[in-house]
Amino acid sequence: MKVILKKDVLNLGRSGEIKVVRDGYARNFLMPRAMVEVATEGALRAWKNSEAKRTKRVTSENDALKQLAKRLDAITLSFSRPVSEDGVMFGSVAKSDLIKNLAAADIKVHKDMIRLPASLKAVGTFEVEIALKQDITARIKVAVSAQSK
Repeated sequence: MKVILKKDVLNLGRSGEIKVVRDGYARNFLMPRAMVEVATEGALRAWKNSEAKRTKRVTSENDALKQLAKRLDAITLSFSRPVSEDGVMFGSVAKSDLIKNLAAADIKVHKDMIRLPASLKAVGTFEVEIALKQDITARIKVAVSAQSK
């Protein structure tokens, strides 16, 4: 099935591209989430007519995301977790902890944006990447310290 991407889709393409995908993938996943529309002649004509407006909107969104990325690059989140006498940390710092602390700073990110393969289970300073868009990323610093008793 030939479709027009309405939004950026990971591992498929960017908004505005015309792609050929399997019928089931389009009907069961992409269309219910309003990520694509079927590439009929009328849809292609309408898509081309609104291209200038869409380009302007995408440019302003990218500028806003770049400003957010600059804000995120300057942020250092601090966490304190209990540690045993052997230096083993009880608990961890997960994506949900990062989301809560960023929300306290009036920054809303989705858990899928945070590229953290596993929870942080050691004391130290770490860099965590946040993918705001496919080509716009930011790195926040996360400092995990031993909790005083």
